[in-house]
Amino acid sequence: MILRFAAPLTLVALALPASAQQAAPTAAAAPTPAEKNAYINAELPADQAAMKAHVMFLASDQLRGRDAGSPEYDIAAQYVASQFYAAGLRPAGDEGSYLQRVPLLSFKPADKGSFTLTPKGKGAAPIALEFGKDYLPTADPTQAETQVSGQVVFVGYGITAPTLGRDDYRGVDAKGKIVAFFSGAPSSLPGEERAHLGSASTKAVIAKEHGAIGFITIETPAAAKARAFAAGATGYDRVRMTWQRPDGTGFFAAPGTPQLGSISMVAAEKLFAGARTPWAKVAKLAEGENPKYKAEVLPGTLSVTLKTETKPVVSYNVAGIIPGSDPSVGSEVVVLTAHLDHVGVGKADAKGDTIYNGAMDNAVGIASLIEEAKRFKASGKAPRRTVMFLAVTAEEKGLVGADYFARNPTVPKDRLVANVNLDMPIITYKFSDVIVFGAPRSTLGPIVDRAAKGINVTISPDPMPDEGLFVRSDHYRFVQQGIPSVFLWPGTAGPGKAAVEKFLATNYHQPSDEIVQDPAIDWESGVRFIDVNYAIAREIADADQRPVWNKGDFFGTLFGGPGAK
Repeated sequence: MILRFAAPLTLVALALPASAQQAAPTAAAAPTPAEKNAYINAELPADQAAMKAHVMFLASDQLRGRDAGSPEYDIAAQYVASQFYAAGLRPAGDEGSYLQRVPLLSFKPADKGSFTLTPKGKGAAPIALEFGKDYLPTADPTQAETQVSGQVVFVGYGITAPTLGRDDYRGVDAKGKIVAFFSGAPSSLPGEERAHLGSASTKAVIAKEHGAIGFITIETPAAAKARAFAAGATGYDRVRMTWQRPDGTGFFAAPGTPQLGSISMVAAEKLFAGARTPWAKVAKLAEGENPKYKAEVLPGTLSVTLKTETKPVVSYNVAGIIPGSDPSVGSEVVVLTAHLDHVGVGKADAKGDTIYNGAMDNAVGIASLIEEAKRFKASGKAPRRTVMFLAVTAEEKGLVGADYFARNPTVPKDRLVANVNLDMPIITYKFSDVIVFGAPRSTLGPIVDRAAKGINVTISPDPMPDEGLFVRSDHYRFVQQGIPSVFLWPGTAGPGKAAVEKFLATNYHQPSDEIVQDPAIDWESGVRFIDVNYAIAREIADADQRPVWNKGDFFGTLFGGPGAK
């Protein structure tokens, strides 16, 4: 799962729960090999053991963190395909197989590029901005070399959202110009809308709609206090990933309006020299709550040259289906998703471990996906609608595999009617509530309510609204295609808050996210997680009507979903 943390998480020390069936090691010391093996090999009821078995394989050291495009990821994909076959699913990938080939493209800056500012005025000498001090370049996956030159327009946060009363472009013409804005979005906006509007991808689309030829982000005062701008120079050339178009170029949501890079507050002062609004005033506003900026065309011209290095990478989504039985709605498809990839091998932890196993994130989700497929088959009753089980690649690279499928599905696109996403359920405790992302925006809401009541849990509000989790997992790529979607997490009531905080603080994207963790994975809770998601998927599949968005919903309206207008 992709997360960002607005503030440090509290580290809560918890001992592993004792169990008559699971002799888990305590938190006081690292488990001995004998203790670890006793936990791994402990007997469990069949449904719990089946779930655990998938995680034991997928999160093993031998799969080296299942990095998208790696040989180990390919092994994991073949494992899931074999499990789909064993569960009786029909292949729904390419050419009669369970695998959908996903042509990925890794990309990074090939060099430091150049940023040159030419002040307004006849005969003004160009000023070469300094790498690391004034600017940090990005890469453009759509072309090997990017050259852009034009006036710069400051547009605050770079957001246009009429239904929320927001237009940061008001009063300026950005056509043929470079737009500059602060990252993020105002805290006054609703959390999920804020996360969507604050993303660089969304802002790129908005900039393109206004005719901009590129965009740059400006360092905020808060960012400058938290981390020196120059520190970013050490990782400016990190590899990023997208999917590859048939012509070999990388997919970007706003082709022709590339992200050019970021500039420091020092460079911003140079950019604003001679502007109607002094940089000092803009920077002062940026320090306050929900600042309101006035869009302005800045003096001078900015010229940017970037070079991008790319490398094709092949990975796979894994897809299997249970065909629908109803003559009228059987061709409609309910898609259940879970991401199969994790982050691979990286920096060693304090114990020297370099393998980021990804047990909770997201081997548990994949295990849930496989076991839900078995539930459908074991019921003896074929669903009215077709149900697809989809394990996607490159979620950790930016929801790339899900985006590729949602835009290039292996079934007719207009037949996709709902998505139920399974991502990183934290199941180290007996959850008594669930958090539901997305369902209240559509007719999925009552379905989820009934499923929660079916396992005797309540529904709680999002405890981390600033994280905008609704737009940070694979279901969001279906939302962007107008498809009603839901993503459910065990809640934070009772022991949940401490358990979630501990996992996020100590195990999330760390080598310690493995089959033996502190606290121990509670497989009974894992089965209950499967129960509630199966109930949701089953009711969607068997309902008389397909899900539709609530009238006027922000996302439904924005992406043209059924029922929203």
